[in-house]
Amino acid sequence: MKQFGGSVLFLDRSDINTDEIIPAKYLTEISKQALKPYLLEDLKLDGFNPKTDIAGKRVIITRENFGCGSSREHAPWAFEVNGIRAIIAVNFARIFRQNMFNRGMLAVELDEKVIDEIFADFAGRDCDCSIAADTENGGTIRLRSGGTGGLTKTYPFVLNGFRRALVESGGWLGYAEQNY
Repeated sequence: MKQFGGSVLFLDRSDINTDEIIPAKYLTEISKQALKPYLLEDLKLDGFNPKTDIAGKRVIITRENFGCGSSREHAPWAFEVNGIRAIIAVNFARIFRQNMFNRGMLAVELDEKVIDEIFADFAGRDCDCSIAADTENGGTIRLRSGGTGGLTKTYPFVLNGFRRALVESGGWLGYAEQNY
C-alpha cells in the first residue's frame, strides 16, 4: 500500500489550467528542479500567494477540470519538485490526469458534493491529509483539522487497476521495468 499526504493547499477554483500551473515561458528549462519556484506563479485566486502558500504543502484540494489547457508533462513535474504528490478534485483534464499517474502521483476524483463538503469543513483551517492507495480496495482519504475541537473525516475513492499499478511502481518507468 502506497501512502501519500501532508499539509493541504486548498485552491477554491475550477478550470485551473496548465499555463497557470507552470507558465509556458519556463518550458525551456532543462531540469525539473528549475521549475520549482514558478509553480502556480500565474494563478489568480483571492488570498493566494504562490511565494508563501505552497511551501510545506503536500496535497492540493481543488474543484473541477483541474489541469485543463495545453498538454505538458511540466505541470506534474512542477508539483513533484515542490513535494506535492497528490491532487484531489472533482475531475481532471484527461492528459494532465494521466501525466500525474505516469509520474507515480495521485490524481483523486471525488464527487462534487464531497468536494463541497471538504471545502466547507476544512478549507481555511490548518489541515492535514493522509491518503492510502490500497492495492486491493481502491483508496481512502483522511482529512484532519488541527487545533482545539479538530475534525476528522474519511472518504473512499476509486483507483482502477492500471493506475494503481502505476502509483505502486512509482510511475510509468518503474512499471515498465517491472513488467517488460
